[in-house]
Amino acid sequence: MLERYAERFSCVEVNSSFYRPHRPTTWTRWASIVPPGFRFAVKMPRTITHERKLRDCGSLVARLLDETSGLGEKLAVLLVQLPPSLSYQSGVAEDFFLELTAATPARIVCEPRHASWFETAPDHLLARFEIARVAADPARVPAAAVPGGWRGLSYWRLHGSPVIYRSPYSAEQLDHYAALLAREHAAAEPPWCIFDNTAAAAATGDALALCERLSSLDGRAF
Repeated sequence: MLERYAERFSCVEVNSSFYRPHRPTTWTRWASIVPPGFRFAVKMPRTITHERKLRDCGSLVARLLDETSGLGEKLAVLLVQLPPSLSYQSGVAEDFFLELTAATPARIVCEPRHASWFETAPDHLLARFEIARVAADPARVPAAAVPGGWRGLSYWRLHGSPVIYRSPYSAEQLDHYAALLAREHAAAEPPWCIFDNTAAAAATGDALALCERLSSLDGRAF
């Protein structure tokens, strides 16, 4: 399935790593069946984000990086999605991101969901560590709808709207995101856009439709 997927798309976000570890041979096999330019984003395990809540995670981070080492340079992004209950605590966040950024050359993106993360101080902290804040839909607070933190990379996660995880996006919504992504592509690293509305199998169709729009706007194949 991944091999066929990679014939049409240039990246994938692995969410299963949030729920359970994969064998190193699995990551190596995945890397071997996709084209050289294909890239992976890997969601960090819930043991790190939801159970330990970013505290004392050095051994867990090391385990994840060891397991995924078979991806090589195809590991482009690590996604840190925080639970809605996890408020911003500067010391905890700084310690965690200092250790994480020192451990990997991959880009880091963070999807906070507590309102306290959308203030000036956490935004500056993320920018200092060159961590992009995810732009999410639906947004729990207005600021969550737009990229934040480090602006060298933009990463959208579209979960489905109005019904999260289920609803497909309308033509008007896809036009909107295509225009946003085209502008970001011209200004910084190529942006990422991940459709997470998979419960009713809408994600693939939305992604293909968005790629068609981007190609018509940019003149290149996406």
